[in-house]
Parts: sequence; structure tokens; C-alpha cells
Amino acid sequence: MTILTVLQHPDPRLRVKASPVVAIDESIRRIVADMYETMYDHRGVGLAATQVGIHQRIFVMDVSETRDQRVCAINPEILTREGKQFEAEGCLSVGAGVYDKVERALRLRFRALDIHGKPYEMDAENLMAACVQHEIDHLDGILFIHHLSRIKQERALKRIEKVQRRAL
Repeated sequence: MTILTVLQHPDPRLRVKASPVVAIDESIRRIVADMYETMYDHRGVGLAATQVGIHQRIFVMDVSETRDQRVCAINPEILTREGKQFEAEGCLSVGAGVYDKVERALRLRFRALDIHGKPYEMDAENLMAACVQHEIDHLDGILFIHHLSRIKQERALKRIEKVQRRAL
């Protein structure tokens, strides 16, 4: 497995809307395995293919404390949303230390294909629900900072620039 390079804001590839996966073959399974490896290496709870420059509708997540409850979603689609939560989010493509509160559905049901091409539906709530929405946003070319007010976006962009300067 390979640890992939996570694109960083303001890379324009992060704004590209991903295309549906047409066939799940060995190359897709390799991408998924590499995405898990990358997500765990970066201590993330989710990773969308768009974040690693692959513009196909795939995301992986593991929101468990034990890091052993993998979820692979290919061509995901949210079916229902309920309630609201307003929690702090961060993003591997935005930079360490850049967090802000985003309103998301508290509970949802989504449909996707698994790594074998088998369709499934899953209920998610709390952190998992926020993660599903966050990763699908990535597949649509949207970052969590795009959900913030203009003033909060400007503050977040300044924090991002500061983090990126420190990394050089």
C-alpha cells in the first residue's frame, strides 16, 4: 500500500466534482487500500478520493476509537437527513489546527457500493453523520470552510496561510 499525497487548499483540484465509478476493479480496490493507509497515517477519520487528486466518487472513513471499523463508500448518496448538529470540523486538506463549527444533519441514511460492488444502505449519526456529509462535500468540490460565513472564511483562510507558512 502507498501513502498518497493529500492536496492542500487552495489547490484547484479540490474544487473538481468527482465522477461516478463505472466499474469496481483491481485499480479501484488499490485506490481504496491506499486511501485507508493515507487516512490512518494522517490520523484522519475520513478521506475522499478528491483529496488525493482522484476525481472518482469514493470515500473511506473510520470514526471508531479503536480504528478498526472501516467504511468504504463508492458512489455514495444521502437518502435522508434528520436533526441538526453544530460541531467543530477540521480537514486534512485545510491544515492542522484549522477548525470551525459547521451545521450538519445529526442523523442520516446513505446508500453506496462497497469494495466488491455490492450496494448497501447505512444509518449514521453524530460524528459519523458529519463525516459522511463532509466527505460527500469533497466529492462535490466543496470544503468545510465554504459552509462558513464570509468573516469566518476570511479568518480560516488567514489561519490556513499561517499554517502553510510554518510548514515551509
